[in-house]
Order: sequence, then structure tokens, then C-alpha cells
Amino acid sequence: MKRTATSVLAALCAAALAGGCASKTDTADGGDSGKDGGQFVIGYSQSNNAEPYRQQLNKQLKHFVARHKNLKLLPITDARQDNATQVSQVQSFIQQKVDLLIVSPNEPAPLTPPVEQACKAGIDVLVLDRTVNTDCYTSFIGGDNYAIGRKAGEAAVKALPDGGNVAELRGVLSAQPQIDRDKGFRDAVEGHGIKIVEAREAKWTRPNAIKVMNQWLARGTDIDLVYAHNDDMAIGAHGAASGAGKAKRIKFLGIDGLAIPDGGIRAVQQGRLLSTFVYPTGAEEAAEAAYALSQGKKPKKKQTLPTVEVTKANAAKIYEEYDVSGG
Repeated sequence: MKRTATSVLAALCAAALAGGCASKTDTADGGDSGKDGGQFVIGYSQSNNAEPYRQQLNKQLKHFVARHKNLKLLPITDARQDNATQVSQVQSFIQQKVDLLIVSPNEPAPLTPPVEQACKAGIDVLVLDRTVNTDCYTSFIGGDNYAIGRKAGEAAVKALPDGGNVAELRGVLSAQPQIDRDKGFRDAVEGHGIKIVEAREAKWTRPNAIKVMNQWLARGTDIDLVYAHNDDMAIGAHGAASGAGKAKRIKFLGIDGLAIPDGGIRAVQQGRLLSTFVYPTGAEEAAEAAYALSQGKKPKKKQTLPTVEVTKANAAKIYEEYDVSGG
């Protein structure tokens, strides 16, 4: 892509001789240019567009990439939580010879070989949010899931000072964010009289969380607090408990803190969730890393993004800070 643009430009310049050929580096936003003077093409393989967090990540990435006129984001692919589909989509981007491959792996092991394939093909690789089992990539951008899980555990201890029963709604069991969020939470609640009486995989989605919560309630499990690995599952669990007339006696914790109308921040404001924790999408950092690469600069090998607890006291301020709906 970039080499073709450069070759055409060179030919035109040669044909014009003294005709004063203009350079493609003279772009509208003051010098943005891709490698070799052409557009810097980005392919992004998303693990699952059904999750609100990933929908927002996609929206934000488009928003921040659009700030740089030399960056071109190809249509974002959706693996729908299917590893084979995602591997095929990544390989397609490699065949297209994109300048940068961004990937949010559904699971680490299956996506490791295609990431290494891209790396060996000389394509920069940005691993976003979820890790792979190799260091053959340009940069990793994501939150500290263990720290977020630990903060959620500390919130549970505060909410249940005399101890109590917790039900845990987990993401995809083999995904590193799920593993870290589980461990961080369990480490934080240990020794505080809190017992995890239920723990089930709900694959990050609201419908699965509703189904699992209904099963727990139907068999009469005594639950004081639900800890969900994302807000969508926490909101689903609250809905199920509300339908059973038990939501008022159960507290709900989530993770993501999305600034969207049906997200975790609004749910905290409305009293459906006790609190949530912002898990930054990394979209802005990814766009800036792409721009740096387009200018021949290398971003940091690893960027760990901070979190903040969202409570009723700060929810409005945090919503405003992270809201990109205005364009």
C-alpha cells in the first residue's frame, strides 16, 4: 500500500522533471505522514463486538485515529469470541500487508502464532487489552487487571464489614483479564470473613449473567454481594435479582466504567451498582502509538493504564471525563 503510493509519486515527479512535484508529506494537519509518504494503514482484530466495552473501544479508536489524517483504519473485524475466526482475520490483515496490526485476543494461546507471523513479516503489532504468549510484538497497552480485581475486593470488604457471601460472575475462563480479576479479588477478601459461595463463567455478556443469576436465585443461594468481571454482567445480575424481588438486599460490583447511557457509570448513579472500576479502553493510547510508528518512532513496549473507582460521589465527573459521544 505505502510502497505503491511512493512509487507512483516518484514516477510523476520524474515525468514532470522541473515541474515542481509536491510531496505527500504536506498534509492538511501540518505534516502528518505515513511511512514512505503514504497512508499508514491499520488493521484491528476485535475479539467480540457484542460486549459494550468492545463496542466503546471500537468507537473511541475510530474517534482518536481520525485526529491524524495520515492514519487509515480498515474496517474493524469481529471474531465473535471464536478463535479460529480471529486467527483467519489476523492472517487476512497480514496478507494485506497492513502497516500496523492491532489485536485484542479472544484467548492468548490461539492468537500467539499469527501475532508472531505478523511480527516476523515486519508488521508492527500492538496488543490491546489482552495478552499473547510471546514478546514478539511492538507494544502492549492495557490495564492492570490484578490491581482492579484487588480494588474490587477491597470495595467488597468495605461493603461487607462483618463478612458475607459473594457470588462471582467470571469472564472467559482462559482469558488473562478474567484470571487476574479473579485472583486480585480473592487475595483482597481473604481473611475478612467473606466466602465466595458461587463462581461461574458468564463469558462477559449480560444474557449469560442473567441466566446464571437466575439459576443461583432459583436454588436459594444466600448472596450478599455479586462481583462481576464486567459491568454488563453486573447489570444483568441486578436485573435478574430485581425480577425476583431480591435486588435490594444484594450489592453489585462491576468493572469497565463506560461513559455510555447503559453502562456502569450510569448504573452506579442509578443505584443499580454499588460501584464500578474504570478499565480504560486504551484507544487513545493506541492511536497515538500508531501515529508515532507512522513517524518512524517506537512507542513504549508496555503501557499499563490506571484505574479509578466509580461511586455515586464521583460518577458524574468521571462520566463527563470519559464521554466521547460529542465526537
